[in-house]
Amino acid sequence: MIEIVVGVLAAVGAGWLLRRKHRARTAAGPVPGIPCMVRVPAGEGRWRAGRVYGDQGAARWVPGRGAPVALPGARATGIRVPSMKEGISINPGSRIVTCSYDGGGSIEIAVMPLDVRELLESVPQAES
Repeated sequence: MIEIVVGVLAAVGAGWLLRRKHRARTAAGPVPGIPCMVRVPAGEGRWRAGRVYGDQGAARWVPGRGAPVALPGARATGIRVPSMKEGISINPGSRIVTCSYDGGGSIEIAVMPLDVRELLESVPQAES
């Protein structure tokens, strides 16, 4: 009987903490930027988590750890779905936007399908 009471109290306490955390997150408002995974240069290296920001006139990628990477004159050159191998590292339901920017650099940005339009507003598509 005591175990049941302790279990119920633990469930109530956990529910209270989760509800408190949820209210704090909703009160803070939306987080700016587009959550993504990035591979620099395109086709090489490993995928790193971060956010893409399109404010202040130029797009930039801010990794979870490390210095921000400016993307001057960035243009989206292609959109594709991840391969089976890439789907292990990133979400297999995401879309990969390949971009090139001034200086001959290239970058691949993986975002969820609902975020592609917002990303293409920050990094416009190249003229074909």
